[in-house]
Parts: sequence; C-alpha cells; structure tokens
Amino acid sequence: MAKTHWHAVASIDVGSNALRMLIAQLTKHGKIEVLEDLSRPTNIGRDTFSLGRLQAETIVQVNEGLGGFAKLMKEYRVKKYRAVTTSGIREARNCDQVLELVRLRTGLEVEVINNAEERFLTYKAIRGHLPDYLRVRQEGVVIVDIGSGGVEISVYKQGHLQYSEYIKVGSLRLSELLSDLERTTPEFPSIMEEYIESKTYLLEPRLRETGISNFIGLGGEIKTLHFLCEEITGQNEGKFISRKTFDDLVGSIRRLTKEQLADRYNLVPERAAILLPSAIIFNRFLLMTEAAGIHTPMVSLRHGLIEDMVDNLFNTQRKHDFLLDIVSAARYIGKRYGYDAEHAAQVEKLAVAVFDQTRRLHKMGSRERFYLQIAAILHDIGKFVNLNQHHVHSSHLIRSLDIMGFSSRELNIIAVTALYHSEEMPEAPPDGFNEMSKRDRLTVSKLAAMLMLADALDISHKQKIQALDIGPEGKQLLFRVSAIDDIALEEWTFNAKSSFFAEMLGIKPILKRKGG
Repeated sequence: MAKTHWHAVASIDVGSNALRMLIAQLTKHGKIEVLEDLSRPTNIGRDTFSLGRLQAETIVQVNEGLGGFAKLMKEYRVKKYRAVTTSGIREARNCDQVLELVRLRTGLEVEVINNAEERFLTYKAIRGHLPDYLRVRQEGVVIVDIGSGGVEISVYKQGHLQYSEYIKVGSLRLSELLSDLERTTPEFPSIMEEYIESKTYLLEPRLRETGISNFIGLGGEIKTLHFLCEEITGQNEGKFISRKTFDDLVGSIRRLTKEQLADRYNLVPERAAILLPSAIIFNRFLLMTEAAGIHTPMVSLRHGLIEDMVDNLFNTQRKHDFLLDIVSAARYIGKRYGYDAEHAAQVEKLAVAVFDQTRRLHKMGSRERFYLQIAAILHDIGKFVNLNQHHVHSSHLIRSLDIMGFSSRELNIIAVTALYHSEEMPEAPPDGFNEMSKRDRLTVSKLAAMLMLADALDISHKQKIQALDIGPEGKQLLFRVSAIDDIALEEWTFNAKSSFFAEMLGIKPILKRKGG
C-alpha cells in the first residue's frame, strides 16, 4: 500500500495515443513532488482520425487503463483530481457515449477541453521547467506544441502573448491521413513536407517579420527527438537541441521507413510511426525563425493540470500573469480586426468599474468579471465584417475564436454578452443562448446589462468620461460621472439602455454629471 501524502492530487490526460496520469504531493508552500507518472498506449487517435469514432475494442482498452488509474488514486487517497481529453475523443462521433461509459465503469469524470484550454494548461508548466523562461519570453519566443490531432503555435514578444493559432496537422493525424501515400511512393517525406507547407504557409510571413529568436518545442515526441539527438552527437546540451543537430537528425530519419526507425532506435511501432511527422513539423517552423535551436522543457498537459491546481489552491503570481496573457491575446485579436483601441479600452475600463461597484447587487465572482472584460475588448470586432448588425458579427467571430484559457462554454458566454451591447436588441434569443444552462443565461444577461451602459458612456468614441462613481440614492442607482466636453449623446444613449439594467439588477440606473 502506498503512503498517504498531504495534498495528494492527480492529473489524467486521455490522449490520442496514450492514457497518462501524474500523481503528486503538494506541500503547504505549493511545491510539487511527483509520486507516480504512468502511461498506457491506446488506439483512440487511430480510430477517430481514420474512422471518425472509437471502436468497441478501444473503448474497452480505455476503460481498463483508466480503471487501473482509479485504483491507484484510491491507494494514494487522492481527493482532488482532474481528468481531461482532447482531440482524439473530442472529435469522435461517439464522444458522449464513450465518456458516459468511462464514468460508469471507472467512476472518473472526464472533461472535454478545447485547443485553447489545452494550450493554456501546458504553457503553465513551462515556467517551472525551463531555465531562463522569463528572459526567453521577453526576447521573443514561438512555442510549437504538436499534439496527435493538431499543432498549436503561440508567439510572445516583450513578455506578452501576441497571438496563437491552431492548425490540424498533428503527428498522428498526418500519419493516418497520408498512410496510403506512404505505401505507394519512396518520396513520402517530401510529400509530407509539401502537405505541411500547404497548411502553414500563411503563418510564415507573420513569424519572419516578428524576428523570433527563441523556439520552444512541446509534445510531438520531443522527448524522443531530444534523446536521439544526444545519441547522434554523444553530447548532452541540457534542455536544448541546436539547429544543426536537429537538422542532422531530420536528414537521418527521412531516409528510414517506420520499421527501420523502430529497429534502429529501439522504438515501439506506434512511436516510430509519428516520429517523422513530428520532426518535419518542428523543422518547418524552426526554419521560419532566427532561433539557434529548440528549447525542450519536457512538459506536457498532465504537468500543466497539476500546476493549475497549485495556482488555484495558492493563488500564485503565475495565475495572474496568465490572465494578463489572455487580455493581451484579446487585444491582438482586436487589432487584427481593426477595432478602435481607445474606445475598446474605455468601454473595458467602464464595464469593469460598473461590475466592481455593483457587486452587492449581482453577486458574481472574478471569473464572470473576466468574461465581461474580454467581451468589452472585443465587442466591436464585427465592424470588420459589416458596420450594419456589427454586434451580430462580433458575436459570431468571438464564438469562432481560439482564445487561450477559455472553454467553448465560456466563449459562448462572452460572445452572447458582446452581442447584447448594441442598442439594437435581438427580438429572439441569439445563437447559443437557449443551449446555455439557466445559471449561464442569467450570468450573460447581467453582464450584458453592464456592457450596454459602459458602451453607452462612450457612444461618441471620444472618451469623455474621466471617472465613474456608483451608489444608491433612494430607490435608484446613481451613476455620477466626471466628464470633459458635452455628454448629451452619452446621456441619451444611457437612458435608452437603462431599462434592461433595471430589469436584471432590480434597480433603475440614473446618470448624473458631477458639478451639474
């Protein structure tokens, strides 16, 4: 029987080619001591990417593996865990049935996360596992995270996240998609390179013009590639692979079949099959940068899940830094769609002020405040599509975006909140509204009421309101503003939008200018 540890926690990654679990002990200071790190191979990705659904044999395989994990968690008396699954099960047509069977057979609740959540969690683990991470981030870095189903590319410059993209060219997906070609041509590596280039060429100008000088590799068999580089050179470069060493490795494995790779480097067939796609993808992006090589922090989703637990239990500085990354990414999206940055910043400031000064009325928390902040930044991006009905286009665009750290449910909350900012109220419930839970519908309605008034207070886009103080006066809620210039238009718009706020928060808002 394993020993019981203070704050034993577990993270489970139901991945496309393996089930992985990390059990760790957390000290009272938030330090992590790994107790178990386990992996079990599966055929999840092979089924989904080639057949579109998990077969019965694979479902049994998954339940047996996760059942073993659940037993070990009981031995360690793990009270807190998080189990997630990504593209392998997420894209399967029988996703819901599979996860329900997992719950019934193992007792484990497995959460489906999107690409943005996966990236957010994995990046959390980098900070504690890569020397000079803050310096690298300040200088400028591209992070390339290759999963079985797709590749995530994120660019940081001067310490801030600039943008992120997701492309469906994951290692296992490529192997399955191009398997017929592999059997018919000796030039398969070149064909794979052409295919990858056809999916990534639009990113090349953006990466080159940024002048990125650092490169971090995640997932995508980076651990195996790192080991093979050390085998070839006979040198240990730490958590780094030089550009020349990696180029030599790619040249070497391009000439080998999967069977030859497995035999020469003592790899299991499943790993050998996805090694070349991973190497080619990494090399494709490395060539778009000025980096001297690849940093290899050797972290994955399961490490990030544990780090996220630490952040939430101990309210770390990293937690707040990552929230700033999300805000930075939202502003970059706004720029991409030609938003009015000064207006967006003013609406963001006013919306957050309304939220903070009416907490006793709405009783929502910090996460809801964050939804409002992002909705305020992005509320006008639909004007890029059409000035008419721009609020509808804003909502559609937000729902389609891949914003780091937000689940699909949360993006829907932000999208519908942004939809309601306009004076043109939808007559019928908007897309995504009826599918929400009752609690989420109420959250959206209260946030939208606040965003409406914040937008009204800068309807001229001239940032006239300098300060806002909110407080009750009798049966009304007084919005006292300090302003420059005439605010007749703002007052008229505020009054036109005030009834929805009164309906949602139970008190009528009244605008009053200080000093007159």
